[in-house]
Amino acid sequence: MRLMAATPDSHSPVFRALADPTRRAVLEHLSRAPASVSELAEPFDMALPSFLQHLKVLEAGGLVRSSKSGRVRTYRISTHPLRHAEGWLAQQRTVWERRLDQLDAYAATLQEEGS
Repeated sequence: MRLMAATPDSHSPVFRALADPTRRAVLEHLSRAPASVSELAEPFDMALPSFLQHLKVLEAGGLVRSSKSGRVRTYRISTHPLRHAEGWLAQQRTVWERRLDQLDAYAATLQEEGS
């Protein structure tokens, strides 16, 4: 069995963004309503520049969009990348369910032969 080197794909930035609990919490907040940077940062015990890095990762993954009105930057969730990643996960689940079914069938065959 030969393993292929990992190649960048459209899912990597999304999964990278989802890998962090702070970023997932931001997405949960934005799923309820758009919010300003200060509203999003308020529950977290971290410096604003560190929090802004989280927002940059979410933007790079396409999971949030921002707009600026005056001095206030507001973020909104963007669900398209999540739906795209969900489709990939569903494909993977189908593959693994089929493999497990094959393994179950093989184990049943071995058990019958051993009886």
